[in-house]
Amino acid sequence: MTRHLRSLLDLSPADTMRVVDLAVEIKADPSSCATALSGKSIAMIFAKQSTRTRISFEVGISQLGAQSLALSTSGGSGMQMGRGETIHDTAKVLSRYVHAIVIRTFGQDHVDGLAEHGSIPIINALTDMYHPCQALADLQTIREHHGTTKGKRLVWVGAGNNVAHSLMLAGPRAGMDVVCCCPRSLPPNAFVLDQARADAAAAGTKIELSHDPHAAVVGADVIYSDTWVSMGEEDEAARLLQLLADFEVDEALMTRAGKQAIFMHCLPAHRGEEVTDEVMDGPQSVVFDQAENRLHAQKALLMLLLGARPWS
Repeated sequence: MTRHLRSLLDLSPADTMRVVDLAVEIKADPSSCATALSGKSIAMIFAKQSTRTRISFEVGISQLGAQSLALSTSGGSGMQMGRGETIHDTAKVLSRYVHAIVIRTFGQDHVDGLAEHGSIPIINALTDMYHPCQALADLQTIREHHGTTKGKRLVWVGAGNNVAHSLMLAGPRAGMDVVCCCPRSLPPNAFVLDQARADAAAAGTKIELSHDPHAAVVGADVIYSDTWVSMGEEDEAARLLQLLADFEVDEALMTRAGKQAIFMHCLPAHRGEEVTDEVMDGPQSVVFDQAENRLHAQKALLMLLLGARPWS
């Protein structure tokens, strides 16, 4: 059966931690998997701008001995998918050419459609709804800095967006409590919240909502922020900046959390908006470890989905 990563709902708790375990192994000894995907070809479809996702996947695929094809859906050299070719047809054709598809796009329906109609693994490299690859790298980073994810408390400070959704699903799968601290008018998706709470009940963890950053961060092990204006939201920038003005992570907020707290951000960061320079560049910041771990976690994910390593 073909396995996908459309969201973290495709992974059990054991699967999730298997990705993290393998990512840790790969980071410690990259040479151990230098030919793991030799002879494979992996398509990377980008409908959104990308720095970390594109580079980490492209480098990671090369380091696994495979070939990557970076494809765009726009411009004169873009795929026909950008001119109206259906997801159904694209999935069928690419399944004849490559061994997996990585896609970074707007609608979750594009990811789901490729998975439904293709016969190869599909990896969600970001949609407006989810960012599962980021969350997997984040779990690796939390383990590195706290020794474990179990029993830890992550506080998200910002809008209830795609990264927040994936962290809410990651928490129960990794034994963590997650607090989504957001403005009342920018909540997480109701389906994701209900699913995350059901997963947390089964796992013995908690998913909480808060609207007060200064109360939410007390005792946090992780404080996590993201840009206030996501790709595609530029027309709403003024409204979002106003709604989120009280959700900046600064030194005072980090002090309320305590010295044990690490600061995380999926990047790119808009310094002076969601986070100050002092926090980004401060001793509790692990944002560049997060960025590096995208490489290792994605290599682990590719190896597992393509059968180069067993899931158990």
